[in-house]
Amino acid sequence: LCCCEYVDRRGRRSHLAACCCDCQELDEGCDRWLACRSLPPGALESIAAAVGDRLRVPWVSGAVRINVSLVPPLVLLPVLLHLASLHFLLGLGILTSLPAVVLWYYYLTHRRKERTLFFLSLGLFSLGYMYYVFLREVVPRGHVRRSQVLALTCGLILMLAALSRAKKDPGYLPVAAGGEKAPHPSLPSKGARGSASGLHGIAASGAASSRAVNGEAKGYGRMAAGEPEGVKKDWCTKCQLVRPARAGHCRLCGRCVRRLDHHCVWINSCVGEQNHQAFILALSFFMLTSVYGITLTLHTICRGRTPFVALFYCPGVYSDYSSALSFTCVWYCAIVTAGMGYILLIQLLNISYNVTEREARLALRDNTGRRLLGGLVIDTGQYNRGFLCNWGHFLSLGSSPPQRSAEDIV
Repeated sequence: LCCCEYVDRRGRRSHLAACCCDCQELDEGCDRWLACRSLPPGALESIAAAVGDRLRVPWVSGAVRINVSLVPPLVLLPVLLHLASLHFLLGLGILTSLPAVVLWYYYLTHRRKERTLFFLSLGLFSLGYMYYVFLREVVPRGHVRRSQVLALTCGLILMLAALSRAKKDPGYLPVAAGGEKAPHPSLPSKGARGSASGLHGIAASGAASSRAVNGEAKGYGRMAAGEPEGVKKDWCTKCQLVRPARAGHCRLCGRCVRRLDHHCVWINSCVGEQNHQAFILALSFFMLTSVYGITLTLHTICRGRTPFVALFYCPGVYSDYSSALSFTCVWYCAIVTAGMGYILLIQLLNISYNVTEREARLALRDNTGRRLLGGLVIDTGQYNRGFLCNWGHFLSLGSSPPQRSAEDIV
């Protein structure tokens, strides 16, 4: 393939110059729209798939398709922020509607159980664009020292490094090779069908059910009742495997994850045993860097006022476009920082009580947990061993278990 050729979704060889040719789905949709007829079921999905398949850029080994969810943040964010800088009322309306639009899109994708790069691209592009505005509009005013710019840059780099680590394997459970299915743990063996344990296994198997709860499918097939509480395991009907305690199935990733906390749309991945520490570290670095950047910007454009007062009262900030754009970006950063600060607070409280977000949701559904601190945290009481022990357990996540010798086992 040359740089402008590609293989389309139907397996045919095509060219970027022919992106507007053979548009059967779009032509049929336009004909029905002109004739005031409704579209058949699935027509919009077919049109979106055809447009997404042809949205490509030239590359060395062939034209590469661009994910459609990456485009809106790259185009709309700068346009909306520049519009919001023109007048105070425009800024108020745009900055108020932005969180509502993001929450609506999150609800739409969450209901359809879809994975999207929209939130990840919005977060990364927001970081890059805010840093660009800071260097172009704030630093040239001469009130920010080089050491402060260096500190802000280091914080940004550390946050991106932690985010890169959080994007890696969250602790996926291995899937059986070749699509083989593991035997169900609650089914009785061949020689024990007539025994009491066999009847107990059959009853447990019949009572087992699989329910999808906020992104997780929870299996209720348990191991033998004589096992200790800490080693009970679940049977996942989706992955067809036995998963350890506190593991869960993510319906968006389609995999089981060790100590699943939740599926985070901002990193487009699950948060589990292997990347939970990096996730907390990325949130912490983001909070420190964002608050520091907001403080530096407000000290520059609103001289003589404390950052909190300047955020709500900065007279004359709309007198020139540069100050208005910087002030608008500060408010945008403050809104995002407040949202991420709430997420970080909930995470820290959950860690302090040794409960995951998934376990908290299940406890709320089954009414088995206690609401603490005004409902900010749900204490299930199952794994809570005290503040210090809980944090010690969290800091040891992902570390390999100590090897036990044969003498110790005996």
